[in-house]
Amino acid sequence: MYAILDIETTGGQFNEEGITEIAIYKFDGHEVVDQFISLVNPEIPIQPFVVKLTGINNAMLRSAPKFFEVAKRIIEITSDCIIVAHNASFDYRILRTEFRRLGYDFEARTLCTVELAKKLIPEQPSYSLGKLVRALGIPMADRHRASGDAMATTKLFKMLLEKDLEKTIVKDFIKLEVEKGIAPKFLDLLSQMPTKTGVYYIYNEGGTLIYIGKSQNIKKRVNQHFTGITTKSKKIQAEVFTITYDETGSELIALLKESQEIKINRPRYNRSQRKTNFPYALYVEKDANGYLNLKLEKADGRKKEITSYASLQEGKNALFKFTTKYHLCQKLTGLYVTKKECFQYKIKECDGACIGEVTPEIYNARVQEFIAENSFENKSMILIDRGRNVNERSAVLIENGIYQGYAFYDLNYQINNIEILKNILIPMQHNRDVKNIIQNYIRKSKSLKILHF
Repeated sequence: MYAILDIETTGGQFNEEGITEIAIYKFDGHEVVDQFISLVNPEIPIQPFVVKLTGINNAMLRSAPKFFEVAKRIIEITSDCIIVAHNASFDYRILRTEFRRLGYDFEARTLCTVELAKKLIPEQPSYSLGKLVRALGIPMADRHRASGDAMATTKLFKMLLEKDLEKTIVKDFIKLEVEKGIAPKFLDLLSQMPTKTGVYYIYNEGGTLIYIGKSQNIKKRVNQHFTGITTKSKKIQAEVFTITYDETGSELIALLKESQEIKINRPRYNRSQRKTNFPYALYVEKDANGYLNLKLEKADGRKKEITSYASLQEGKNALFKFTTKYHLCQKLTGLYVTKKECFQYKIKECDGACIGEVTPEIYNARVQEFIAENSFENKSMILIDRGRNVNERSAVLIENGIYQGYAFYDLNYQINNIEILKNILIPMQHNRDVKNIIQNYIRKSKSLKILHF
């Protein structure tokens, strides 16, 4: 649990400032579960430049509660939380100073979104909260007021959690859970899981990530781990201490996140998924008569593939569909082995490329059409899919045939500029697996919208 806060002060000499406004959003990594927002009477005058900056003046604070009147609520909402703030050292110092004046030693772990942003979103021209959220397309209201700044920090932090593929932020949170030393029972863990699409992360008592999975129903899949009788399920049951998850809405993004994060974090019970998921690939080569032949073979990294498949049978099933759709010849696609004409020719469903009745130029044009539509070599496009809620969409960016990453965006904030999308993009690695995950998803999905540019 995180307590994301912002404090406005009177200004003045170091450690003599007083709090004029405080906003705290209790955030579970997915949504705000509690909040506290209040003006505070600092019992000292506000510096004129601060009045001009925040709009908070001395008259507004005369009837506001004093710090000792809100102190209990602040302790309550931040209990067992990591404090998150933009320039956390400032807000944490002010909070500790106010509590010290009451004779109470306030202590908590902190995370600074300035430092996290510098690490996870490098090369930004500015890391001030206003300029950073504007560059990332995060809507912001009430700038320089505690509630507006704290909400913008919450949205920024949520984006940073997404960009943290090595899970260093969450591991900090897990350490806090481990220190408390109470491992929730299976039912407690299950009750915290959503019935939505996303990626889940299973940790042991040492805070080590032992398994990453994805599902269209996270709760159902986690329950299968807890009730399974396979060797892997029993090991997970014996070691599980806590589980975190990221909702994605889009199954494509869940597949892409799972693939990359397994390669980065190498959890011990994901051994099989560290290898390629697509061992069979489709290649094209010209035969002695000048016809382009399609060949479904074991994947060979030295050869340029059109697309690939999780199994030989999946490849054959797809090839039968392609052969029909593009009026190709089953002999030339390797589905019917013969030295004469193919069977489809006999039943008048093939126009005779197998016996030279169609010229190589005419036949090869159909093969090229198939390749162009089923390979994104050198293509630039955005794949638009569902988001994590009804007000959101997801976008996957492919530029010149290279997968660049994904982003979520608000429906009120249309992506009509590729540079805006690049600002909010969570960068990902391009490799053979992700290329094939995307191609496979494009083939099967009915909800996907593709924008070419």
